[in-house]
Amino acid sequence: MENILRPIYQEKASHADTLAIIMIEKTNQTSPLTDNLDIALLVIVKEVEQSLFVKHYEYESKKASLTVMTEDELNEVILLGTNRRIVDWVLNGKVLFDRNEYIVKLIDRLRTFPFTERKLKIGIEYSKLIRRYLEGKVFFESNQLLDAYNYIVHALHHLARLEVIDRGYYPEVTLWNQVKQIEPQVYKLYNELVISDETIEKRLELLFLASDFLIHSKTEVGAAHILTIMSEKEYWHYNELLHHPELKYYAVDLSVLLEYLVEKNYVSIERIETKGKGIYHRAYFVQEKY
Repeated sequence: MENILRPIYQEKASHADTLAIIMIEKTNQTSPLTDNLDIALLVIVKEVEQSLFVKHYEYESKKASLTVMTEDELNEVILLGTNRRIVDWVLNGKVLFDRNEYIVKLIDRLRTFPFTERKLKIGIEYSKLIRRYLEGKVFFESNQLLDAYNYIVHALHHLARLEVIDRGYYPEVTLWNQVKQIEPQVYKLYNELVISDETIEKRLELLFLASDFLIHSKTEVGAAHILTIMSEKEYWHYNELLHHPELKYYAVDLSVLLEYLVEKNYVSIERIETKGKGIYHRAYFVQEKY
């Protein structure tokens, strides 16, 4: 089918703002990687009128998709880890067009994982870890065990991704294979949760006990990004943090992370008087060491 699609991607390649075109072929009968289509084409451009533009094609018994996304959209997907399939396409797809070695340089960036990107990504994963863990704990304490199980599995995934990133690697789709080699302690926690012969209640109870210590021990690594940013000013109002160019990526998890850091004495509160009697603005600051 590549020959049938060639006029389509060659037309895209002729555009000056097209940076790269990648093809991914279905290798198994069931292929979530390509949405069970036979071929997926990814076109990366500088700018596009409609964000994440997707078309589906059919020829005889074959099916294909064409996805057009901007460089900014791709970078956000890579940063936030919201669509690891796209990262898999970049790393393992067949490059059909590569203007000025755009893909070569992108893959090199993913392999080397610059420290500044790593630090931000660790912070995002840590904030998600805190939220999932606390939500799971609430469900556990109210005896909603299946919901607690679901949230703690998600929390462990964020912890695993944090460990992989902290070692300088980009989290792959086969995450637990990486973690098994990199951080056996986290792998063991996950294994005991999903495979143990204990009741689900006992498994969760043991995991929450172990995780409390483990998550707290990762605070300086996980919160290094936000604490470094907060050290740039004497104190911050929450809205300032929320709209910071880098902290905006924490999104809804920013508030719960901030409260966790207050609870653990990494961040302190400055109360600022308002016009309302007994009502104060809440401002946040960190110790000078950050």
